[in-house]
Amino acid sequence: MGVDGKNVIYFKLLGSFSLGNAAEGENGENMTPGKAGRKVLSFLQYLIVNHERSISLEELIEQFWPETESGDPGNALKNMMFRTRSYLKKMFPEQKELIQKLPGCYVWNPDVRVEVDAEQFEHGYLEARRESGEERIQRLLGTVALYKGDFLAGNDSDWAAPIRHYYQTLYLDACKEVLSALQEEERWTEMIGICEQAYEVDFSMDTFVVYHMQALVALGQAEKAVQRYQMFRRMLWQEYEIEPAAKVEQMYALASSMCQGSMDSQDILKLVSEGGEARGAFFCTFGVFRNIVALERRHLARSKQTSTLVIISLGDQTTPTTDARRLQRVLMEGLRTGDLVARLDAGSYIVMLTGASAESTRTVLQRVEQMFHKAYANSNAHITFRTSQLKPLAQQ
Repeated sequence: MGVDGKNVIYFKLLGSFSLGNAAEGENGENMTPGKAGRKVLSFLQYLIVNHERSISLEELIEQFWPETESGDPGNALKNMMFRTRSYLKKMFPEQKELIQKLPGCYVWNPDVRVEVDAEQFEHGYLEARRESGEERIQRLLGTVALYKGDFLAGNDSDWAAPIRHYYQTLYLDACKEVLSALQEEERWTEMIGICEQAYEVDFSMDTFVVYHMQALVALGQAEKAVQRYQMFRRMLWQEYEIEPAAKVEQMYALASSMCQGSMDSQDILKLVSEGGEARGAFFCTFGVFRNIVALERRHLARSKQTSTLVIISLGDQTTPTTDARRLQRVLMEGLRTGDLVARLDAGSYIVMLTGASAESTRTVLQRVEQMFHKAYANSNAHITFRTSQLKPLAQQ
């Protein structure tokens, strides 16, 4: 029973749906829904989410029986409400009728206070934004801990999807805010825990992998930071066929340099001399590409030569994965050893043609296009090129 004298029922909607008695929001002996049936559970969950207001019969019919073969959605609603009440009675045998009918609507029994973990989560996050210092950190940590999984993860009803997205966004925002605060306090171990939780919701957000790698580096675990990067890069490519953002590459470069710092001079000399026999263009991530282009601009300022940047794109009629790999293969085999290649997105690459003038660039691109269509005559790819002459770095 709550402080207001009302009986309290606590529902957990974040993660697996469960319910039970609780006092002041603390979990009692929660019970799983069992075999009530998917539609009954979805119907009950809808009533729980909207427990603070009356829900009209028309709203429920429109939500759950927009098209009914029986032609009697009103009767279907009565039957559903009977099943839902029976289910609640089994869960809470000591309670009176939990769902009451008023003229034209249903409401929760006003003598019972309904508490929901999702609402506590939202309230905690909003309260944290009004606080500062250690109070804010503790409030955020407590809020993040409430998120046990996506909102009603097992409910695939249309009405649940936008709410699920809302709480996902709220959770990820809370994680970003607490990570920023923990970073200022140099609480590295706690940061790692938050990042590992956030990956369960969205592994592809570069913010979390940067914080994670930074914390590992600060703890002297550069090797683990490199492993985290490699896993992130592999999963990002498998899922979206994109490369990590520049800030991820920068953290990777830092972690890698720290790993190499433990090598002796002979190991370093061996490392930099390996791979010298490689042929064809050099393929790298976009972050590395940018760094090499910056070095090339310095070189051009001294040599007075020319180099050209080219964006090579596939048309809309392509098979992204297949044709992109084909194009990459042609670029790697058809360009010179000194040329540079990086992937921009699922259907385009950026290339630096070292020492290439406008005329020689046209010749190279014609050769690339001919090689592609000769090797893959059945492809519908329509290759386009956008070129820009690389400007030397201005002399100081």
